[in-house]
Amino acid sequence: MEYIKIGELQVSRFIIGGNPFSAFSHQGVEMDEKMKRYYTCQKIKDTLAEAERLGINTFVGRADNHIIRLLLEYWDEGGKIQWFAQTAPEVGSSEINVKMAKEGGAMACHIHGGVMDYLLAQGRLGEAKETVKMIRDAGMAVAVAGHKPKVFHWAKENIDVDYYLCSYYDATPRDEKAELVPGQDENYREEDRGAMMAVIPQLSKPVIHYKIMAAGRNEPAEAFAYTAKHLRTGDAVCVGVYTKDLPGMLEEDVKLFEKSLAEKYPQL
Repeated sequence: MEYIKIGELQVSRFIIGGNPFSAFSHQGVEMDEKMKRYYTCQKIKDTLAEAERLGINTFVGRADNHIIRLLLEYWDEGGKIQWFAQTAPEVGSSEINVKMAKEGGAMACHIHGGVMDYLLAQGRLGEAKETVKMIRDAGMAVAVAGHKPKVFHWAKENIDVDYYLCSYYDATPRDEKAELVPGQDENYREEDRGAMMAVIPQLSKPVIHYKIMAAGRNEPAEAFAYTAKHLRTGDAVCVGVYTKDLPGMLEEDVKLFEKSLAEKYPQL
């Protein structure tokens, strides 16, 4: 496994994402329920342990009681994976989110992509500056996520962050609500992926590329090959897995990712 630097942190280039653990399938209410029932705390801990065995040292997950509870249990049992927290708007204010992330053991924290999209739509992106400051003052590495290129055009000119999280797709409008509405129609358009690829080279800090699979809609080999093509030397990728029907999914994804990188950089 290759590693990059984000601030002072060593981060695996493959990061495990927490959406499936929190039952955000982006495939409809029925799949959300399947993920909720499948991913018990024990199953999540087993998956994190498998991630560490494969060289993954970083997990991106929500700053809510569910994730904090299971991570504390996992760490108490000997797990070492580091947590990059995502603010969870349904939990409460930005101040509450940052406090929960810090007290829960997060090494880094980013503003939820839906929140940034919502602030953009409402003409209120300036409000993100205070949250970024709170995260920085709490001693965590800081970032913003987003699904829209305009979020990052604004961010690179207005805030000092350690990294960015750029979604390959802008599947659901967040103009009126930051949170995802269960069962809401989602559209994964190739032009969105291309538009984000045009933005990433303009960003001076590391980028975590996410939603590269279009929530299970893209063929994995193609998705990883595309990502490797656009991954800069200091960037990483974040991928969630649902292993019920394919127990070896995480290991297979890591192999596909590393194969794609090797093909891009044959000299390594």
